[in-house]
Amino acid sequence: MIDDAIRVLAGDCTVIAEGTDRSEYRGRVTTIVKPDNTVLVHDIDGYQPVAWLTRADSVSSDRTDDFTLVAKKDTQTLRIAAHDQDGFANYPASAAGTPVGTCPDDDCTGSLVRSKGVRCVDCGTRYGVPADATIKDDQSHCECGLPRMRVERGLAFDVCLDRNCESLDEAVREAFDREWGCPESGCDGDLRILRRGGLIAGCEHYPECDTGFAMPGGVVDGECACGLPTFETRSGSRCLDATCEGHQRRQAEATSDD
Repeated sequence: MIDDAIRVLAGDCTVIAEGTDRSEYRGRVTTIVKPDNTVLVHDIDGYQPVAWLTRADSVSSDRTDDFTLVAKKDTQTLRIAAHDQDGFANYPASAAGTPVGTCPDDDCTGSLVRSKGVRCVDCGTRYGVPADATIKDDQSHCECGLPRMRVERGLAFDVCLDRNCESLDEAVREAFDREWGCPESGCDGDLRILRRGGLIAGCEHYPECDTGFAMPGGVVDGECACGLPTFETRSGSRCLDATCEGHQRRQAEATSDD
């Protein structure tokens, strides 16, 4: 299904904006009400609306006589009343994004776009995608017909967009589960690859030992003095333990030598 609809109201209107002060306008304007209740009133001049209310708490409208619309947010109110109606319509809307392929559903030929994940602009099917993932554009498709994505979590993994088809979690777990020991003094546990909000390397003795580290977006490129791996990330080298003072000190020394 399409995400929602955009309402468009046009005509000769009086527009009253009330808040810390009061402004009143009249003219032939077009009012756009977005799915998040943002209201924009446009006239013929410029790109900026003559009046607007961002993410209103409520938006109500009445078409008994032409149309009226009232949007409210905290102490702000935007009122629009048509004296002569030119149009009042709802248009289907979806998120716009970079095209990454075609929907593999046999009953849909819509385009897949990347926008807060990947979704089909026609049927609305969504796939969660890590923010740092790269959608492969070399026609490298999974058997299900979806494009693959490349995600770095210790290694570079190429997996399907649909986690139910190919699981990034399983790929990382297969590569790194129990690969490193828990660095906590006196703990003999191994670090397991788990999902707790995001992918983490957490001690197998949890909750007795609550040591855990978020898996960074990068590839393993060495070992830190603390015994944990280091990762080459987009922002430079870092220890699995982002608070590791030894690695931070070594990085600072290397920078000063340069």
